[in-house]
Amino acid sequence: MKITETGFQGLLLLEPVVFADTRGYFMESFNKETLRKAGIAFDPVQDNESSSVKGVIRGLHYQLRPFEQAKLIRVIEGKILDVVVDMRRTSKTFGQWFGVEISSELKKQLLIPRGFAHGFSVQSKTAVIQYKCDNYYRPGYERGIALNDPSLGIDWRTDQSKAIISEKDLKNPYFRDAENNF
Repeated sequence: MKITETGFQGLLLLEPVVFADTRGYFMESFNKETLRKAGIAFDPVQDNESSSVKGVIRGLHYQLRPFEQAKLIRVIEGKILDVVVDMRRTSKTFGQWFGVEISSELKKQLLIPRGFAHGFSVQSKTAVIQYKCDNYYRPGYERGIALNDPSLGIDWRTDQSKAIISEKDLKNPYFRDAENNF
């Protein structure tokens, strides 16, 4: 597995080795021991999967301490722009965002450490996203940041006037007003 740093501490791109032939392909999408040998501690306890159509933007979501989550994101079908915002107050990249295209074709994965808000926009007709979390979902600790916060200036690569966004996500506060205990 190839592991690439992103310039944000702990935020990593993972590229599994893919064995392809006339039958299709095989890859190991997760191996705790491989990550441990690379110095990465990630112990997932929950798997999530979502399906969305082109134009959907989900996020930016996170959970407060003590239920913050690290996540390993991969796309099973389609293509997304995956976006994270660093909420760790002591981080050199606090308040900055990072985006990367993840697709079922390229098979890259994004390992997001605790202390980041996460979201994505669907770039293909449909997309199925699977992600492992190292802490359980706790609705009372879930928070969000406005997708269109001008201080962040995220380019979602989607026409915002035609974007499909949940009512809940439309009510999220700007970054400066978001509850943050990281």
